[in-house]
Amino acid sequence: MLLGITTHVTMQVLEFKVKGKPSQYQAIDEAIRTAQFVRNKCLRYWMDNEGVNKYDLNKHCRVLAQEFPFANKLNSQARQSAAERAWSAIARFFDNCKKAIPGKKRARPRVAERRKGTLGKTGISKV
Repeated sequence: MLLGITTHVTMQVLEFKVKGKPSQYQAIDEAIRTAQFVRNKCLRYWMDNEGVNKYDLNKHCRVLAQEFPFANKLNSQARQSAAERAWSAIARFFDNCKKAIPGKKRARPRVAERRKGTLGKTGISKV
């Protein structure tokens, strides 16, 4: 019988520098800006319409892709991921309101400004 045994899980982190061409950096920046645009549009859609849920935000991604040609360049998985990030900000807002913890932010989710970041496994499908 084993009691009090703790296991330590180690995680490897690999870091590397990317050496790309200017056109590749430009494509990455465009994809980041487009994902941020989709997230901001989803937040605005939630603010302007009552009773919007996360599935409505996912449907709104398709409308954005049809309406804006540059949003259509971003593949559907990346657009859905941006909508999910918007919904997580909305859900965090409601959780903070329910808990009413003093000192905890309870402000509505804001339209995000330009940030550095990556799109993970997703990216531009049509360049």
